[in-house]
Amino acid sequence: MPSLFIISGYKVYFWSDEKGEPIHVHVAKGKPNPNATKIWLTQNGGCILASNGSKISQKELNELMDFISAQFFLICAEWKKFFVLEKIKFYC
Repeated sequence: MPSLFIISGYKVYFWSDEKGEPIHVHVAKGKPNPNATKIWLTQNGGCILASNGSKISQKELNELMDFISAQFFLICAEWKKFFVLEKIKFYC
């Protein structure tokens, strides 16, 4: 699982076994897991909460999503590097 960032103790990463899905990141404290909070990136540079498996508070979630939106281009570039043969698809 490639880690992208650590923000306020939360790890932002890709889960390696999700080929074919729209571009997204997982967010969790501690060990990465497939049921962690999942955030989709949108075509306009924003993001949408898919699930909050990590039970992140709304205040922290808002801050994390603002940060993720601000890192949109970097996340897209890293997605292309990691999922080499996958074309980037967006949730919306």
